[in-house]
Amino acid sequence: MPAADHLARIAAILHGARRINVVGTSGTGKSTFSRMLSAVKEIPHHEMDRLYWLPGWKGRSDGDFLEKVGDVTAGESWVLDGNYNRSRPVKWARVECVVWLDYSFGRTFFQAVSRAVRRAIAKDELWPGTGNRESFRQSFFSRDSVLLWTLKTYRSNRARYREMMDDAAARDFEFVRITSPAEAAGVLELIRRGAGR
Repeated sequence: MPAADHLARIAAILHGARRINVVGTSGTGKSTFSRMLSAVKEIPHHEMDRLYWLPGWKGRSDGDFLEKVGDVTAGESWVLDGNYNRSRPVKWARVECVVWLDYSFGRTFFQAVSRAVRRAIAKDELWPGTGNRESFRQSFFSRDSVLLWTLKTYRSNRARYREMMDDAAARDFEFVRITSPAEAAGVLELIRRGAGR
């Protein structure tokens, strides 16, 4: 499929969708793309990490977390970013489109490292009210390093989402794949211009 037709198809699907989940390996830029998509479509954006993490880097129990996911996906329109595989039965119960950001390993890891350095220097609170901040030690020298997580999960995430995308019979929603930041920017621009109208 020609690149222009491919982007136009994705833009038309996203233009019409009101309930969207953006997925992909850590470092692909899910939150950035999701914020931009929600702004273009003028619908709420919800970050799954914000729903999951409590102060002191303590995660919510599955019950509490899935209840939070259920609350935000009960609305008529939303862009939800994040994987959290155990949440799929809840977050995909009413989803209309899943967007898979499938960037190359080099691009993904570069973005993950850049983000880790930026956050460690800025020391900004990641999710309001949690006090959670990233440090060089946590990002580069810890067993809980997000960079180590990216290294460990890139291939398995990619294989899992490719299988889901190919398994058309098991889905009743659209599943689209964006393979580069340039494609992502192109899709957003087409939606801005009213793709699918």
